[in-house]
Amino acid sequence: MLFTQPSFLFLFLPVLLALYFALPRRGPSRNVLLLGASVLFYAKGAGTFAWLIAALIAFNYAAARIVDRRRDTPAGRWLLGAAISADLLVLAVFKYADFTVSNVNALWAAMGRGVFPLPHVLLPIGISFFTFHAISYIVDVYRREATAQKSPIEAGLYLLLFPQLIAGPIIRYREIADQLRTRTIESSGFSGGVTRFVVGLAKKVLIANIVAVPADAIFGMPAAQLTAAHAWLGTVCYTLQIYFDFSGYSDMAIGLGAMFGFRFPENFNYPYVAVSVQDFWRRWHMSLSRWFRDYVYVPLGGNRISSARTYVNLVAVFFLCGLWHGASWTFVVWGLYHGAFLVIERLGGRKSRASMPMHFYTLVVVSVGWIFFRADTFGQAAGFLRAMTGFGPARPTPFAIAYYLDPKTVAAIVLGLIGSTPAPARLARRLAATSEPARVLLEPASVALLFAVSVMFIAASSYNPFIYFRF
Repeated sequence: MLFTQPSFLFLFLPVLLALYFALPRRGPSRNVLLLGASVLFYAKGAGTFAWLIAALIAFNYAAARIVDRRRDTPAGRWLLGAAISADLLVLAVFKYADFTVSNVNALWAAMGRGVFPLPHVLLPIGISFFTFHAISYIVDVYRREATAQKSPIEAGLYLLLFPQLIAGPIIRYREIADQLRTRTIESSGFSGGVTRFVVGLAKKVLIANIVAVPADAIFGMPAAQLTAAHAWLGTVCYTLQIYFDFSGYSDMAIGLGAMFGFRFPENFNYPYVAVSVQDFWRRWHMSLSRWFRDYVYVPLGGNRISSARTYVNLVAVFFLCGLWHGASWTFVVWGLYHGAFLVIERLGGRKSRASMPMHFYTLVVVSVGWIFFRADTFGQAAGFLRAMTGFGPARPTPFAIAYYLDPKTVAAIVLGLIGSTPAPARLARRLAATSEPARVLLEPASVALLFAVSVMFIAASSYNPFIYFRF
């Protein structure tokens, strides 16, 4: 079930909200309802994998209770390691089994040996995000940054809460533990959640879905037909698509959380205005960056060790970041690519400064990196890079560049370029500050109009992918 589906917008969500506010504020009834709704939400898309997630919730609930009791004993660290290993093993089996076997087969084939059949293991939706939530929960308990949840309902709700279940943001248990027990929903918080959800819906439907069409078409072209204009248009469209797709989902998740009284952490802070790759990662998928920092980079030594070891750790973290995104060497290269630029920037020793050249440098580096992220093979990525630099064969293609630039796409690109900067938010704040009566009338009307237009676009198109669902 997607947030952009009519069944969610006009059935699941309204019915759930009505039932939620009909229940008493005190007591576990609201949490029980949300947990049941989250199970239904996940089972709708994952089918029998819901039983796997249920088993993992029970395992991590019990593991955290045991680690909490034994963390001051010599066995505590071993219990922690065993729990983390079990979570990672499940992730490895379902996400990396085919990848591992295919690489072993390639090695064995080069040695003239037989190959193994691919297991063709299906990937449970949202397993990567679920695993990171579970690991952070157990580690925080071990570090005394949180106390193991005694209520299986609240523990299950943390791990399975439907707004952030599929694609984040990655929420630490300590950030939400108090909210699981008690939360207050004020009218301003609820209306703010509705506004945030509708803005995210519009970002997804009115920008990401539209620029995704030329991006998919151009990335699907034979390399021999790519011109520099095709390659750059495809890259720009995908650069906008992945940002508005994922930040739109995050906005919807944060807005949904606010409707039910939860405060989720921000996940994006205008990453395309960054002035360095380091600054980009402070702004892009911030909950993931913080997770890798606190649970991988800092335990490896962080900045407290020699410069050489720090550089190695940075590259190692981004190697894992790339691998986490997908079981493919193109994702690994994308991660190493970003790690290499972080090392280069540190070696340069210059602080980031807000200037046009630094913005341009960062945008080019990030956009070129998205080619490896989007490409299915290295050959496809290489073809794109050759075309971008003017070295592609550029044989005749049946679709000239003007074919992809219809008025709707051009409008989405322009809106995307403007919307990826803080300018619209600043303008909205200024308008809100000018007149309180105008704000009271203008904001609901704008949200209603934005929602109506988004719904019309949903009804008119069946193309509605979510990029991060496959991670």
